[in-house]
Amino acid sequence: MLPQEIIRKQRDGELLSCDELEGFFSAFLHGDVADAQMSAFLMACYFSPLNMEQTLAITEHFLRSGTRLDLAAVQGALVDKHSTGGVGDKTSLLVAPIVAAAGVKVPMISGRALGHTGGTLDKLESIPGFSTQLAPVRFMQVLERTGAALAGQSDDLVPLDRVVYALRDVTATVEIPSLIAASIISKKLAGGASALVLDVKTGSGAFIRDEARAFDLAGLLVRVGEHFGLRTCALVSDMDQPLGRAIGNWLEVVEASDCLQGAAVPDLMELTYALSGMMIHLGGKARSIPEGMEVAREMVRSGLAWERFLDIIEAQGGDTSFVRETLRYRNADSMVEVCAPHSGTLRRIDARMLGLLATEIGAGRKRNGDGIDPTAGIVLWKKAGEQVEADEPLCRLYSSSTEALVQYRDRALAAFDVGYGQPAEAPLILALVTPEGIQPWVSHHV
Repeated sequence: MLPQEIIRKQRDGELLSCDELEGFFSAFLHGDVADAQMSAFLMACYFSPLNMEQTLAITEHFLRSGTRLDLAAVQGALVDKHSTGGVGDKTSLLVAPIVAAAGVKVPMISGRALGHTGGTLDKLESIPGFSTQLAPVRFMQVLERTGAALAGQSDDLVPLDRVVYALRDVTATVEIPSLIAASIISKKLAGGASALVLDVKTGSGAFIRDEARAFDLAGLLVRVGEHFGLRTCALVSDMDQPLGRAIGNWLEVVEASDCLQGAAVPDLMELTYALSGMMIHLGGKARSIPEGMEVAREMVRSGLAWERFLDIIEAQGGDTSFVRETLRYRNADSMVEVCAPHSGTLRRIDARMLGLLATEIGAGRKRNGDGIDPTAGIVLWKKAGEQVEADEPLCRLYSSSTEALVQYRDRALAAFDVGYGQPAEAPLILALVTPEGIQPWVSHHV
């Protein structure tokens, strides 16, 4: 097999056989296809999409490239959750303890920052001592003890996806639906999940910005999951503005901690309760999604979810004192306020622009292998639809790794559209996608 011939065929829209795809990906895993060649192939896939048969074949090959966690000894349904990536999306930090407190096991295999979006592992690792690298025995121990384990891919868990994922991040090829599906579903199957709830983002801060394409991706993910025996459903949610008010690793941990203790962050908790309710329902602890959402709310109201969050942190080596008293954490070396140029209504926030800016000031990676500044990020003081006065702060930038942070003020300001008149109100959750098709979300409100 000549790698360049595989690349040419994909580039030119010729149909590669499943055997050709397997041979090419296998050769890459074993070092016989160079990073540059895989990068070229990924770009060819972006412009000449893979079909369903090829998608299933790649998912299978990803899965067979390593071992699978054996969680057969764990009692009850094993329900995982995954987001396709958003700005300020820290729902995994919230749903894991909420759902675990409700009695559903959550074996969560998570990822790192990808493109302009944050990664659950990077957020968790901003907690001093927290380990996301868990050997299988340790993963099961944490899961049994706390009801949830949040870890990354081990070296032998879907290793092919891990190396392809890293290249997609730095070559602007994240938005390939077939590889998104293969990556997510193979990890969840290898991690031992028996059911999966997905949050497929659309809008300026999502990888799939077009709404119709986001619905197509949600349907593809559900079909691929169900093909492999994984009970799968998805929400399609709006990512035109950041979710919640914090963007950046430790900043998002602080916001999640506050929410688990009852802080009011309406958009973040609306989505959190929806995802949690779906997971609790799939896990057999509620007869319907609305009932599951009410159970989730009670887990937060009662303080059980907060206590479970602390249990998970402690079980995975984290120092809970920093989460209990977040002011103990070191401040970012530099902080800069970004203020409104005039009074009016905040009509729009460009989530993608702020996600890219947060990455540039240290909250994400510019190159494969870069470190992350846990203190870096952005906190929003205003959200779309709110009134602002001239010179009133819109957000604050934080960084310990970027010199002259003030030079980013104008770029941050460009993400905020302050004008006149209320913006059109759009729902946060657009629809529910199940194996039966697309359903309006409104029917699931309590």
